[in-house]
Amino acid sequence: MISTSNVSLSYGKRTLFEDVTIKFLPGNCYGLIGANGAGKSTFLKILSGEIDPNTGTVDIPANARLAVLKQNHFEYDEFPVLQTVIMGHKRLFDIMQEKDAIYAKADFTEADGERAAELEGEFADLEGWNAEYEAAELLSGLGITESLHYAQMRDLSGSEKVRVLLAQALFGNPDILLLDEPTNHLDAESIMWLENFLDNFQNTVIVVSHDRHFLDAVCTHVADIDFGKIKMFAGNYGFWYQSSQLALKQRSDANKKTEDKRKELEEFIRRFSANASKSKQATSRAKLLEKLTVEDIQPSSRKYPYIAFKPEREAGNQILNVENLSKSVDGQPIFTNISFMVDKGDKIAVIGRNDLAASSFFKILFDEEQADSGEFKWGTTITSSFFPKDNQEFFDTDLNLVDWLRQYSVEKDESFIRGFLGRMLFSGEESLKKANVLSGGEKVRCMFSRMMLQSGNVLVFDEPTNHLDLESITALNNSLRDFDGTILFSSHDLQFVDTIANRIIELTPGGIIDKRMGYEEYLSDDTIRELRKKMYATAMV
Repeated sequence: MISTSNVSLSYGKRTLFEDVTIKFLPGNCYGLIGANGAGKSTFLKILSGEIDPNTGTVDIPANARLAVLKQNHFEYDEFPVLQTVIMGHKRLFDIMQEKDAIYAKADFTEADGERAAELEGEFADLEGWNAEYEAAELLSGLGITESLHYAQMRDLSGSEKVRVLLAQALFGNPDILLLDEPTNHLDAESIMWLENFLDNFQNTVIVVSHDRHFLDAVCTHVADIDFGKIKMFAGNYGFWYQSSQLALKQRSDANKKTEDKRKELEEFIRRFSANASKSKQATSRAKLLEKLTVEDIQPSSRKYPYIAFKPEREAGNQILNVENLSKSVDGQPIFTNISFMVDKGDKIAVIGRNDLAASSFFKILFDEEQADSGEFKWGTTITSSFFPKDNQEFFDTDLNLVDWLRQYSVEKDESFIRGFLGRMLFSGEESLKKANVLSGGEKVRCMFSRMMLQSGNVLVFDEPTNHLDLESITALNNSLRDFDGTILFSSHDLQFVDTIANRIIELTPGGIIDKRMGYEEYLSDDTIRELRKKMYATAMV
């Protein structure tokens, strides 16, 4: 268990937390949610002791071991990968180091023998003999192949380092596990492995994530940061979101009788509980939901941007034709001989183990990169609009947001421009911010405004959910799901992909896999799984 008592933290005039008293109990997984800037990562740092609150205390049982997903990806560059994982259990690693130092002595004394015996006893109690095996299993589950287990951390890619640090946090069955964005840089298979790991984890987990599918899969509770307080709700993120929206709708329905509202909420709780899966976490969630009263359901104060893409004209039947397209980066092929046609109404998720594959493909389509070979052709009726992963060049300007967006609008009237910015939650003085001081999430919302003004009938998005809070992701997800035109996109958000895509195209060094199906079906299909292995294995030969 870990708890706080009257924790407060302020930076100047800005108060992040005020008198927060809360308990996180064993056997539960808590999703810590809140708008961007609400203090989610800061609260995890308070719990871990990295940051001291202005007032209040954090209480952890004396014998409890706390593990944290490290954010400094260069901290262990001088260590081997397997050793870095074991370092997650500090006491065990210290014992191993001291034992090795004693046994390496040339003048081994009787006192050394006694100390070694003590260490061996503690080593056995901590199941030290299984340490390397457990560390290797964690690494393999997270996609770090055995060939890298004894490599130096400095020789790994950024994505690989993130996975090793996650394995380090999970190692040794910690009593309390704090995870800040653990699914970043993980592919779908690794995320599902992590979901299964946490589903079977018996201790306390507190996680910050913008991946809604992940939060729904692992969380028994939601801890919502709002107005400097943290409120605890039973259930996963999906339950919190749907119940808060229902409560908000009911609050605005002045004519509905109190008893009708109560019955509606009770039916919602019953229906959601009945839909729980058979996993351990889901079963415990169902039991918690059965204990809920209607008074536990409260509306959220969150604001959701209004995102709506409306094509200026309907596209014809000829959308896009790609023939034998190939691309290499630094001499390594990222996709080879890609050929396919896009049909009207397709919503295509473009995926690949190498993130560069989708990004390079999209840049080729918009003449920002050149293919090594092959060609493509857009239909004559197509007006396409592109959201790039890296948008920095658009914001290297001193223009305020009104003038920035006016550049991309045929209609120049300020009230019209402010209306579009207001939809993206830039109202009043916010709309006069300088474009070059925006946060990552604010830049993304501005780019959506730009795309809405372009009124394209084909939309292309490269990782649009990066930097967004859960509210903006939900708004974008709903918008693209309802869009009548054609979409090509990439994303690591499983729920985002699965609820939008009706076709999956995987770009591999060995060719293309093209299937008309949902993403979860694609990932769970054994035949496709074997085909993917062959496509990547062939390219490595």
